[in-house]
Amino acid sequence: MKKIKIVLVALLLTQGLRAQNKIVVFQSDFGLKDGAVAAMKGVANTVSTELKLYDLTHEISPYNIWEGAFRLEQTVPYWPAGTVFVSVVDPGVGTSRKSVVLKTHKGHFIVTPDNGTLTLVAASEGIAEIREINEAVNRRQGSGKSYTFHGRDVYAYTAARLAAGAITFEQVGPVLPARVVTLPFQQAVREGQELKGNIPILDIQYGNVWTNIDASLLEPLKPKYGDVMKVTFYHQQQVVTTLEAPYSETFGAVPGGKPLAYLNSLMQLSFALNMGSLAEQYHIGSGSDWSVRVVLLPKRN
Repeated sequence: MKKIKIVLVALLLTQGLRAQNKIVVFQSDFGLKDGAVAAMKGVANTVSTELKLYDLTHEISPYNIWEGAFRLEQTVPYWPAGTVFVSVVDPGVGTSRKSVVLKTHKGHFIVTPDNGTLTLVAASEGIAEIREINEAVNRRQGSGKSYTFHGRDVYAYTAARLAAGAITFEQVGPVLPARVVTLPFQQAVREGQELKGNIPILDIQYGNVWTNIDASLLEPLKPKYGDVMKVTFYHQQQVVTTLEAPYSETFGAVPGGKPLAYLNSLMQLSFALNMGSLAEQYHIGSGSDWSVRVVLLPKRN
């Protein structure tokens, strides 16, 4: 009887290695004007029609690896463990960059070129393990002479096989050292009464400027609503503009067209114009080479 129980447990554990939640989430810089995204989903469906296929976004700016990295960090934590993400922002397609699957400590899988796309999510979610895709096994049949659409031929195919349980994570390919290619950027830090950080992305619809300065870094300064923050925006370490903005709970706390500082939906310090585009008015962009310096000004008598 004991032997039977041991065998059953072993079988369950083996099955558990294969059992994902059958969810695949796609991200790319392909846009939706042609059939590229549909082709990736078609490949996934040839593996299993039981898969649940979703889109993160396909509107990443062309070749913008940093933007893809941010969207992954912004989105991955909100999906259940076992979800497989495909991220294809791959200006180096067909070159020597590695094709990998990263498993986070929370059990998410990210299928992508290791070209900087994993910079942020690897830091925030952690690397449980990373494996290089063995294309001799995990590549769409008959695609060996195609060198410019790995999103379809390698990444969608591998992700679908993993999500469907056709392969285990171990069967993706050989394990790699637990590190990824990273893009340099200003880490969020507090230096005395100053905060420094990066502008990872714009809230593009409204022109709000988001930073990577978390609420926990802001807290020691003990700002109150109405306190004024002096913020300087930099591009490639050169000053673009400096402005003063009251720390506010809502956009409506300041008159239309006036600047404010606030915590965005990710609980990170951000800056905006009420009913206007801060980014457009002050020519502010985002990316690994954009940064900010923030000082909480003394109260004026």
